[in-house]
Formats: sequence, structure tokens, C-alpha cells
Amino acid sequence: MIRPAVALPYVLAMIVAVVVVDVLFFRQHFWPRLIVNVGIVAVALGFYLRFFGRL
Repeated sequence: MIRPAVALPYVLAMIVAVVVVDVLFFRQHFWPRLIVNVGIVAVALGFYLRFFGRL
């Protein structure tokens, strides 16, 4: 089971990373922004599964 004390800051950090990358680098480019956002979420999910256990 996901512990809220671990999951909440992790999800917030992922959201902040997506927003910062969107604003700084990909504001006017839809497809590259979408691809990078999916990549950020995939990497964050991989780290979560590796270091914090299963969903």
C-alpha cells in the first residue's frame, strides 16, 4: 500500500518538475512538451517503483 507520507511529496515534486520544464523550455511546442512530460512521469514512476516498492 502506498504510504501518503512518501507518495504526496513525490507526486508534488513530479508536478513541479513537469511545470518548470513546460514553462522554461516548451511553452509554444505542443508535441515535444507532451513527449517530455510523458518521459518525466515514466522516469518518476520508475524511480518510485525501484526505491519505494510496488504500487
